[in-house]
Amino acid sequence: MPGRDEDELLLANEAFYAAFARGDAAAMEELWAREHPVACLHPGWPPLKSRDQIVQSWRGILANPPRPAIVVIEPRTFLLDGAGVVVCWEAIGEVHLVASNMFVREGGIWRIALHQSGQTEHAPKLDAAPSAPSSTRLH
Repeated sequence: MPGRDEDELLLANEAFYAAFARGDAAAMEELWAREHPVACLHPGWPPLKSRDQIVQSWRGILANPPRPAIVVIEPRTFLLDGAGVVVCWEAIGEVHLVASNMFVREGGIWRIALHQSGQTEHAPKLDAAPSAPSSTRLH
């Protein structure tokens, strides 16, 4: 059963996808870390390695509706010292991507420091009921 840190990490991950779904560039910008190094790897793009580049990329993406609906499947948390990672599937219609979102604590709040998403030939098995999020502590 996830603990408080894992629950907060999953909520931060959900906030990331909710900002995307709403097309809310201000909320997306607020989610990104300011005190730690950041990077973003959009599918098919070169790596973005500065907060300014990342914020600008999201502003451009979110300004161009319609945005595809993304369903997050099987999020799994990994806690590290002062950081957390959520690995999940992103279902966009029939297409599945694999994503990893790394978060860091800033002022007691989880902020995203890395988003990486890419296509995969594999897809999660959806014939069973969705599984509850799982968590792992890495030390």
